[in-house]
Amino acid sequence: MWFIGKDIALFYEGIDGLFNEVFTQAVVFCTLILILALVIKAHYHFKFREAVPTRFNRQRREVAFAPGGGKPPIIVPWESVAAWVTQAQGMTQYGVQRQYGLGIGFIEPETGQQHFLELSQPGMPLALGLWEAVRAYMEYEVNTREELQDPHGLHRPGDPPYEGVHTFHNARRRLHRRYREGEIGLFKVTIWYLWHILDLWTIPFHLAEWEIRAIQKAERKTLPASLDEWSQPLPEAQWAKPSEELMRLSKEVRQRHAQQPNRPITAIFAEVYGEEASLSA
Repeated sequence: MWFIGKDIALFYEGIDGLFNEVFTQAVVFCTLILILALVIKAHYHFKFREAVPTRFNRQRREVAFAPGGGKPPIIVPWESVAAWVTQAQGMTQYGVQRQYGLGIGFIEPETGQQHFLELSQPGMPLALGLWEAVRAYMEYEVNTREELQDPHGLHRPGDPPYEGVHTFHNARRRLHRRYREGEIGLFKVTIWYLWHILDLWTIPFHLAEWEIRAIQKAERKTLPASLDEWSQPLPEAQWAKPSEELMRLSKEVRQRHAQQPNRPITAIFAEVYGEEASLSA
């Protein structure tokens, strides 16, 4: 209205009328949305008081699955675990919708029953990356979170292994360093501060730390005694060793990756596994 009518008074009059017209409806609508979001958040949050997560123990080279329903955990060898990535798509009135997921499962040796879990993922690369992170951890190819998830230097020695208030302060220090070195200008610094002021500064990071502590506390209460004992560290002399077959195939994968570094690692794994399966047949 200001641009068309060239009248600042008309602009303020229009804004005032719009505010008075929709204020009550907006308050009611936003309150309902907030209540719904809090109910959904509480529902998923309190699941941690009952659910026992799948645990990977690389010293024992075993994986513990918790079936739920009061059933005892099932512990299987790491090399018997299978993983897959799912992709589904369908057409709706809003366009093509795609879903991705990472599946992890095994066949119980004693009963032959199949057990699996599927984790929804935002995209195919993230699903593949999650499995690769688990595999690399179990095979001692990575030993710290920073090797996987800290490309921007937001984690410093001594920081907790999760995002929190320390992440915010590390990001601010990194911002100042980049500004001093001339990598970014004053405009980006200003936008960063404006964004975090609108985002309530460090309050989201405090809330994240509170939720992590609540989850860890609930997890300790729900963890069965047998699984807690299984999770304890072992002397290095008792660490399980990978099979000769796995070591041979892993060596072959590394050699082919060195020869073709730009080729997707998943394609190399599939090629080596396919050749091994054809020879076995």
